[in-house]
This record gives sequence, structure tokens and C-alpha cells, in this order.
Amino acid sequence: MTDTSIPSADASLDEETVPTAATGEGEPAEGGREKKSAGEGELFAQSEIAADYIEGLLDILDYDGDIDELVSGGRPVVEVVGGRLQNLVGQRGATLEALQELARLAVFRQTGSPSRLLLDVGGYRATRRKELSAVAKNAVEKVKEHGEPVRLEPMSAFERKCVHDVVNAMSGVESESEGVEPTRRIVVRPAD
Repeated sequence: MTDTSIPSADASLDEETVPTAATGEGEPAEGGREKKSAGEGELFAQSEIAADYIEGLLDILDYDGDIDELVSGGRPVVEVVGGRLQNLVGQRGATLEALQELARLAVFRQTGSPSRLLLDVGGYRATRRKELSAVAKNAVEKVKEHGEPVRLEPMSAFERKCVHDVVNAMSGVESESEGVEPTRRIVVRPAD
């Protein structure tokens, strides 16, 4: 029986996924040993697989968009740019997150390895990252002013990581996630 499940987006945002099995064709990975991390060529190949998948979806939906494949920050990235793409982002990025999971599944089915692929449509993630930076800074100010923990609204894994990154770069405060999807949220509190 073949396991076709992939890890959730939340589980793989901060750490490199390590393949634990053979390549899927009954042969071990290169040279008979398991690879500990994907090289840049493999990451780019993952972005190409995902880009082909997304391009197929755009064709089915009759949407026009330019697709760029790249590797950034040790992750495969696919960016879709063009007009009339807001429906691919959805409310607060929900559709974008779903498309990203589908693209990751397409990579997994072709390579046999989980992917940390990041999909962006119309620059949504860059814009949202700026908004979340402001939310995080505002929460830090409140914590420093009042000395009480601040609970933020529920967020996706991508959004929580953006907030954690901003809070962790500041002194005197710390952050942690609490709760269970889809109501998982960040709590910012004074550092011990």
C-alpha cells in the first residue's frame, strides 16, 4: 500500500523536510543513501513541476498569468502575476493556501518527496507580509506598554511564521502559537 499523504503546510514551514524512503521506484536515492536536503537543482525542478501544474489550472479556468519558477531562501517558489487573479487568492488567502497544497501534492506525486513549495499569486504574500509586520509591531508595543499578553486573531501557518519572525527579532518579548487549526493563533507576551 502506498502512502500518498503529504505533510501539512504548518508542519514544514520552519524546517527542512528529510526524505525517509527510497525514490519510489524500488531503488534507493542516489548512490544508495538517503539525501538529507534537496539541492538547488532539485528545488528548481520542484518549482517547475508546480508551475506546470498551476499553468494547467490557469488554462482550465481560462485565466491569463505569467508564471515564474525560482528558488528563494532554500525553498522552491512559484509566482503567478497578471490581471484578474484575485479569485486565485480568495478571502484572506484561503484559496491561495489551497492551491499551494495542491501544487505541493503534484510535486509529491511526481518526486515521492514532500515539498516546502511556496506559491504566490499577484504579489499577495509580499503585501500580506508587510501588513503582518505592522500587526506584530503593534502587538509588541501593547505588550511593552501594558505588560500583558496579547492574543492575535487566528492565522494561517504562513501568517503565523511572518509574525513570529518579526516578534523574535525584537527584544523583551516572545511569541508562541496556541490552539488548533483553523483557529490557531499567536500570543505575544513579555519575555521571561
